[in-house]
Amino acid sequence: MASSEPAEGARQRLVEVRQTLLVLHKALLDSERTSYEIVHGPIASAAVFLQLLINDNWFAWLRPITTLVVQIDETLAAKKPPATARDFERLINDTRALLTPSREANGFWQRYSGVMQRDPAVTVVHDEIEKQLA
Repeated sequence: MASSEPAEGARQRLVEVRQTLLVLHKALLDSERTSYEIVHGPIASAAVFLQLLINDNWFAWLRPITTLVVQIDETLAAKKPPATARDFERLINDTRALLTPSREANGFWQRYSGVMQRDPAVTVVHDEIEKQLA
């Protein structure tokens, strides 16, 4: 029974990081939607917004964070085989890496840091998740 304790602790930590990551994801979506609408006019509906999120290059830079949320959800839901403490820790490390200054070619950090500079709501959530990841 003692061997499951580290996995349960890592799982709980990942659940907490996921919750904050979802709040961050929503703040980023809201911020980018506002920026998009300033340039292109109002988005007609939630369905149109979803199509823009999937297909428009304006929102493409958000895909790494969306993908990370999906990976976390799949890992937390895994039953056969169940996820391990190592799986949970890897995703926590992946989250930390994504939200840290980087020179990666995908450009996520460059766009992300720009949004943090213009939108205090995103900065507040970033600070919260940084504390969780420390």
